[in-house]
Amino acid sequence: MGKTLFEIKQSLDENVGKRITLKANGGRRKMVESSGLLEETYPSVFIVKLDKDKHPIERVSYSYTDILTETVELTVCEEAP
Repeated sequence: MGKTLFEIKQSLDENVGKRITLKANGGRRKMVESSGLLEETYPSVFIVKLDKDKHPIERVSYSYTDILTETVELTVCEEAP
């Protein structure tokens, strides 16, 4: 990912609609892993639509600052040709 908030947002804008994997800090030494589609980006946050069969909640949102501070690790999944 980028080194500034603008670069992070720009990178996510290019990947809207693609599958991503998230690793988020859940507190107390716990990491929460989830996967889904990068649904939308807004000026301050981005929204991920989670896989229905794996997660009880439908959508999550994170700020670009979460990626910058490494609270959230985001990986764009490469699609098979």
